Amino acid sequence: MRKPVIAGNWKMYKLLSEAVDTAVALKPLVANANHCEVIIAPVFTALKTVADRVEGSNIKVASQNCAAQNDFGAHTGEIAPVMIKDAGCSHAIIGHSERRQFYGDTDESVNKKAHAAIAAGLVAIVCVGEHLSERESGNANSVVAGQLNTGLAGLTVADMERIIIAYEPVWAIGTGKTATPEQAQEMHSHIRQTVAASHGNEVADAVRILYGGSVKPDNIATLMSQPDVDGALVGGASLEADSFASIVNYK
Repeated sequence: MRKPVIAGNWKMYKLLSEAVDTAVALKPLVANANHCEVIIAPVFTALKTVADRVEGSNIKVASQNCAAQNDFGAHTGEIAPVMIKDAGCSHAIIGHSERRQFYGDTDESVNKKAHAAIAAGLVAIVCVGEHLSERESGNANSVVAGQLNTGLAGLTVADMERIIIAYEPVWAIGTGKTATPEQAQEMHSHIRQTVAASHGNEVADAVRILYGGSVKPDNIATLMSQPDVDGALVGGASLEADSFASIVNYK
């Protein structure tokens, strides 16, 4: 049985005090959410402080990115997965569409980051998803399969236990548009089939696949009703404790 995951990506919002206030406010609101794992992803400058403040609760902390190297050295501006782990994180988001679109992430760099994150003891939340033009041209399935096959290349069956996949149709991120539950299920099923082809049915049956793209309190329940939707990667609706708690407590 796959345990659902509800993760909040705070993107480039919140100064340190605001991040702490939101995390502290969230703790009692999700304290009884035993049906799912709860993750929040603040900015790098808040990771250690937020991780300390939620320690002992059921809230886990993720980074929004990581370097492709764990070896200390001349990598100015990068933050190694081992450093993220050292700051109190358990997860790292890798290959978010904004990282791909604006900051040069590729399928190949996503693969290197996933390997590095796993080597550091983190769970990698690997993001995939197509642009509107790719969906309209009928290429969504092949685009996502390509992202998966390159992004997960070289990962062993044991490594895949530390992988969560997040499907985020780029056309639905921050636009207010959401894939219908049926569209989400269709792609999630395709993702599971792609993983089965590369890593076997047992891995595919166990891997958790999150939906991301304008997830809100009023659409989470219908998305979660789909058999291959195992949770959500939430953007804007995760920035307020009450809103995010409503999504976490979808049951």
